[in-house]
Amino acid sequence: MDPYLIWKTVHVLSATVLLGTGTGIAFFCWFGSRDAIRRGDIGALRVVLQFTVKADAVFTAPAVVLQLLSGAFLLNLSGWSWWSPWSLTVLGLFAFVGACWLPVVWIQVRLKRLAETAPSIAGLPPEFANLFRVWFLLGIPAFASVVTIVFLMVAKPLAVA
Repeated sequence: MDPYLIWKTVHVLSATVLLGTGTGIAFFCWFGSRDAIRRGDIGALRVVLQFTVKADAVFTAPAVVLQLLSGAFLLNLSGWSWWSPWSLTVLGLFAFVGACWLPVVWIQVRLKRLAETAPSIAGLPPEFANLFRVWFLLGIPAFASVVTIVFLMVAKPLAVA
């Protein structure tokens, strides 16, 4: 079997996992947490945050690694330059998404720990709301950048070998 097609399949699948689970995790965390807080259900909030952290560890982290590895193999197998405008743009956006995602992971773990130690929703410290806001705000440019990367993967408008 053609190694290029194998790596391309891995690349497309990992991009799908990144975009799909990233969107799903954000949806689940945002709406699940807000609903638990609105209802005053600290138990539900704990579960939402616990699964948010697990989902990022199980799905997002491996997909990030596969994206980077498969992308590197595809660049080399296709003979494209690492220094082309397309490559530099995609790698720059990938690094930017990572710079948004790493704090998001830390924030999610911190939110989970704050919820675990709070006696109730009313007992959550002000730090919780502040971190939740930052988590949300970091997701906006990260999501837009992932969508842009997918567009660049498909269209390759800046591709120069």
